[in-house]
Amino acid sequence: MMNSKSGMPLLSLFLPLLLAACATTPQPAMEPADLTEAVHGQAVESKLVLPQLELNDQMLYEFMLADIAAQRGQPELAAQVYFDLAKSTRDPRVARRAAQLAYESHQMKRALEAFQLWQEVEPTSMLAKQMLATLLVSGGRLEEAQPQIAAMLAADPQNAGRSLVQLYPLFARHPDKAATYKSLRELARPYAHLAEAHWVQAQAAEAAGDHAAAMSEAQQARAIRPEWDMAALLEAQLSLREAPQQSLAVLKKYLASYPESNEVRLFYARALLEQKQYAESRVEFQRLQKQHPENAELAFAIALLSLQMGELDRAEQELQQTLRAGKKDSGTVYYYLAQLNEAKKNDAAALQQYAQVKDGDYVFASQLRIAYLLNKAGKLQEARAVLHKADAPHNQQRAQLLLVEAQMLRDAQQYDSASTVLGKGLEKLPNNPELLYEAAMVADKQGKPDVFESFIRKLIKVDPNHAHAYNALGYSLLERNVRLSEGMQLVEKAYQLAPDDAAIIDSMGWGYYRLGDLPKSLEFMRRAYAAFPDHEVAAHLGEVLWQTGAKDEARKIWQDGLKENPDSTVLKAVMKRFMP
Repeated sequence: MMNSKSGMPLLSLFLPLLLAACATTPQPAMEPADLTEAVHGQAVESKLVLPQLELNDQMLYEFMLADIAAQRGQPELAAQVYFDLAKSTRDPRVARRAAQLAYESHQMKRALEAFQLWQEVEPTSMLAKQMLATLLVSGGRLEEAQPQIAAMLAADPQNAGRSLVQLYPLFARHPDKAATYKSLRELARPYAHLAEAHWVQAQAAEAAGDHAAAMSEAQQARAIRPEWDMAALLEAQLSLREAPQQSLAVLKKYLASYPESNEVRLFYARALLEQKQYAESRVEFQRLQKQHPENAELAFAIALLSLQMGELDRAEQELQQTLRAGKKDSGTVYYYLAQLNEAKKNDAAALQQYAQVKDGDYVFASQLRIAYLLNKAGKLQEARAVLHKADAPHNQQRAQLLLVEAQMLRDAQQYDSASTVLGKGLEKLPNNPELLYEAAMVADKQGKPDVFESFIRKLIKVDPNHAHAYNALGYSLLERNVRLSEGMQLVEKAYQLAPDDAAIIDSMGWGYYRLGDLPKSLEFMRRAYAAFPDHEVAAHLGEVLWQTGAKDEARKIWQDGLKENPDSTVLKAVMKRFMP
C-alpha cells in the first residue's frame, strides 16, 4: 500500500511550553569576568602594608602613561606599565590594578603573573587568592590551582562549603572529567562534615561517569543537611532516569517536611509531568500558582495539563483566564484555544481563534490550520488564498505550503492543478523529497506511471534511505502486475528500512499474494491489519482470505471496513469482484 498523505495533526498535546527547566545549579563562582567590579570596588580587607617609597618623576610619568593608555583604549600598554610599576614598587594597590588591566586586555599569561604578584605583596587578601585560583581553574590548570584553592579554603574554613559550591561551575568546564573529579575529591577531603563537599563530588562523579559514587555522595549531602534544597534536587535528578519512582519519592518526602521550597516543587511538578502523571502534576502547579497568582506561565501550564487530560471545558476556562491576565503572549494562548475547539468539533470558533494569532511562534501553523478548516468546509479557493498569503521565510515552510495546497487539490481530484502547483515548486526546490513524493502521487492519480516512476527514481537518488519511495514504486509495480520480481525487491528494501510501517507490511503481503505465496501473504496481511485497520488493508486482507477459502472472514472484514469507510471505492470494487 502506498502512503499518499503526510497528514495534518488535529491537536498538538505534547506540552512544549510548560516552562524552562528548573534551575538547580548554584550561583557560579566569581569568575574573572567579574574582576573589574570585584577589584575596582573592593573594600580594604585588612590594613594594607604599603611600601615606604617617595613618588619620583619617573614613577609619576609611568602612572600617567598607564592611565592615559587605559583611557585611550590601549589596555595592553596600560597593563604592561602597571605590571612593571607593581614589580618595582611592590605596592598591593598597584598590583591589584595591574591584575585588573591584564585580565581586561585578555592577556591571560600576564594576568596570572599579576595575580601571583598581587598575592605575594598582599598575602592576607582573600580576594587575591580567590581570583588567582579562579583564573587557574578557568584556564584548565587544575594541578596549579589545587594548592591555591586548598590554601584559600583552609584560610576561611567557615565558608569552605560555600566556596566549593561556587567554584564547581568553573571545574565543570574542564574537558577531562576524570581529572576534575580527582581534583575535587582531594579538595573536599578535609571537609567531609560539610554537605557542600559531598554535593560537588556528586556532580563531578556523575560527569565522570561514576553514577554509583555520585548517588552515594548526593545521599550523604542530604543526610548532613536534610533541609538543603540543592541536595534534595541533586539526588532526585540523579535517580530520575533509572528509578523515576524513587526520584519522585525523594521529592515528595522533602516537600512534606519543607513545603515552602518552590524550586523543589517546580522540579517535582515537571518530573510528574515527564512520568505522565498529569493529575498529580497539575496539583503541584496549582500549589505554585496559589503562591504566585501573577505568574502567567504557571496558569498556562495548568491549562495545557487540563488539555492533555482531555478536560476540554476546564482547559478552555483556564486558557481564557490566562488570556484575560494579559501576561502570556496572546498568540500562543489563542493557538491552543483554537486547537481545543477543533477537538470539540467547533470549527467556527477555532477559525476565529486561529485568526487572532498575529505574532509569535504559531503564526505559520495557524495559517495552515485556517486553510485546512476552510477546505474542510468546502471552501477550497479560500483555503488556497490563505496559503498564498502565508508568510514562509524558509524553504521548509515554502515546501509545506505547496504540499498542503497540492494535497487539497488532489483530494478534490483536481490532479492537473495539483501537478501545476508542484511543478512550480520543484522549479525552485528541485531536490525537495516531500515535493518529489507528492508529485509522484499526483502522477499516479493521473494515470501516468512513467512520470510517477521518474519522480520516485529521482527521490531515491536524492534520499537513498527513503523507505516510502521504495515502497511506492514497488507497490505500483505489484498493483499493476508488471515486473513483479523487481517490485518485490523494492518492497523488501522498504521493509528493511522500516520494518514496523503498516503500509510497507501491507505491500509485503500484497507482493507475496502476487507471487502466489498465500500463507506468507496472509501472515503479513494480518500484521498490517492489526497495526492499521485501514480500508485498503481490509480490501487486501479480505481478498487473500477469500483466495485461501476463508470467505466468511473475508466478508466480515470487508463489511466492517465499509461501515467505517462507506465511501471507500477500493472496498466496493473488491466486494463487487468477489460478491457480484
